[in-house]
Amino acid sequence: MLKFYFNGSPNPTKVALFLEEAGLPYKPVPVDPRRGAQFSPEFLAVNPNGKVPAIVDDGVTVFDSNAILLYLAEKTGKFLPPPNRKAELYSWMMFVATGIGPFCGQAVHFKHFAPEKVPYAHSRYQYEAQRHFTIVEHRLARHQYVVGEDYTFVDMSLWSWTRMLPFIFGDDVWSKFPNAKRYHDMIAARPAAQRALALKDRFSFAADMDAEARRHMFKHIAA
Repeated sequence: MLKFYFNGSPNPTKVALFLEEAGLPYKPVPVDPRRGAQFSPEFLAVNPNGKVPAIVDDGVTVFDSNAILLYLAEKTGKFLPPPNRKAELYSWMMFVATGIGPFCGQAVHFKHFAPEKVPYAHSRYQYEAQRHFTIVEHRLARHQYVVGEDYTFVDMSLWSWTRMLPFIFGDDVWSKFPNAKRYHDMIAARPAAQRALALKDRFSFAADMDAEARRHMFKHIAA
């Protein structure tokens, strides 16, 4: 059975959504980053980069959320667009992988978790995260999903970050991104999305960003 190494953050959530949508049997393996589980020898043997998600599928190991989505989509033949729109899907997949994810992740870090305020870094990443989601907003004004009318794995990748917009920008964000709100709500209403979000609740993860959590998650400042 496929092993799925995960926690409740955006990147594992997109993979959980695919697994649930596709009805693939899997064994969830929780990895708690606030307790340093991502650096255990057992997990580093799966992903030497020490990050979730990762999967082991009948001896095949795949890490990085977008690589996993592409692997699963090609393996199952599910949630791919028509052949004439594959190039379009690949472009948007890379847009999420190299833009949305990194900039939103850093925007969250400098807004909520940096041990000291760094105004330039905060402004830089908030700007870039907003710029990327403005592109998404314009795209979704013309299309139901990212690749036209087809629900594809790139929507799973984007949705996992779209649902974080209030945490990234503040509670009033949806008034600025009404098409993203429509898109978020449409996917969030899917039973598979509800199961994907509930997966983390079946396990115990550390809730507090205490000294131990900071030591594990922010090793560049660890004593």
